[in-house]
Amino acid sequence: MTRDEAIAILELPREQAIEAILKLAEKAEKFDPEPGPTAPSGMIPPYLKPTHGKKRKRPGRPIGHPGSNRAKPNKIDETIPHELCQCPDCGTPVKKPLRVYSRVIEDIPPIEPKVTEHVINSYWCPTCKKIVSPKVTEALPNATIGLRLVVFTAWLHYLVGMSVNNLVAMLQVLSSVRISAGGLTQAWASLARYLWDSYEAIGNDAGKSAVLHADETGWRLNGITHWLWCFTNKSICYYMITRSRGSPVVKEVLGLLFRGILVCDFWGAYNKISTLATQRCFFHLFTELVKVDKRNCSKNWKSFRKKLSRLMKDAIRLSENKGISTEKRESLKARLYSRLSEMIDGQYQDKDVKRLIKRLKRHQNQMFTFLEHANVSPYNNHAEQQMRKAVMCRKISQQNRSEAGAVTQAVLMTLFRTAELQKQNPVEAVLKTAKSAIEKGKPDVPEFKLAA
Repeated sequence: MTRDEAIAILELPREQAIEAILKLAEKAEKFDPEPGPTAPSGMIPPYLKPTHGKKRKRPGRPIGHPGSNRAKPNKIDETIPHELCQCPDCGTPVKKPLRVYSRVIEDIPPIEPKVTEHVINSYWCPTCKKIVSPKVTEALPNATIGLRLVVFTAWLHYLVGMSVNNLVAMLQVLSSVRISAGGLTQAWASLARYLWDSYEAIGNDAGKSAVLHADETGWRLNGITHWLWCFTNKSICYYMITRSRGSPVVKEVLGLLFRGILVCDFWGAYNKISTLATQRCFFHLFTELVKVDKRNCSKNWKSFRKKLSRLMKDAIRLSENKGISTEKRESLKARLYSRLSEMIDGQYQDKDVKRLIKRLKRHQNQMFTFLEHANVSPYNNHAEQQMRKAVMCRKISQQNRSEAGAVTQAVLMTLFRTAELQKQNPVEAVLKTAKSAIEKGKPDVPEFKLAA
């Protein structure tokens, strides 16, 4: 409200002014600048997020720690001697050197694009009754850009996060290769079609995992909110971009019955399938407690928060303690389950406590799965780490403009990140897969459309 509007209200007759002020007060009461405790981090303005006043670590290694040097290369390509005939300061002639030492320098030479002419001979096959030709796997069909260049730029864009325009500029400066942004994106889309079978194979492997981490985050497609899903274990990472954040996506990837252990947050979409076991992420629950602390200072809340926090920390300490006997471990584990049941069965008046008790009751059998299985973590940190790559790329690329671009993004991110998890060179691994796919012939891939 401006000053003139306030003066105008004061100049109204008494009853009209009172009515106008009451309407404004009602609007002010309904306005809630504080986001709710379940609001995603991306919906909270930066100025409302807490600042972490952590003490800055001292740079460098601890005192007394052994030093570390760059390893000397195994191969020396060229040796250049450096000699003097006279002193560089006064010009006095100098004779033989007093000492000789070597200095090894690694650098990249000027990059010149390699242009190769492929002469393709065609032959008549009397059995097949057609003309046959050898496959050229150094480039995509009908392309004049080499396959290595396409894969390398795709890795820089879809996993490292370099923008398309910066890629075009880098190629011109570094190797004098001239290519348009549109040419690159079309080449990536064609590459994704040839990699489609490998992408689906990774998705099938995700559905057969013994332990699988899942997470999702917002993703914009032409300005409209869609969702990026990640299903990952220690060796594969499967991305999907969909219109929905609901259970149909989970069912499509994992089926109605997932025969492994699913580690996820408390999002309701994961409740619609059956699993061998499920572990709910403790970190999300700890974050929830911190959010409620900012606006709820009641004694009931503080008492409940202390009990729940202590219960989760005791469970984590038990999983990390490998030095106790099996009998004692089982006894402590039973005590943890008993404490959780007592907490759920208690009577509470605080709204926030009731809401969290409802959540704990719903997932009572999914809180301590990590105590039953040694290879399961109480945190969904692995999925969060895989999402980090995509989120950093999201900040630079502004997501996608078309459904075909979104599917291309999911396919290439999946192949590159899976190669990294398997300790492979991502460019060389995807290049090998693409050459194998080109050798098989034109892929039978439907039109790129997003899932539900």
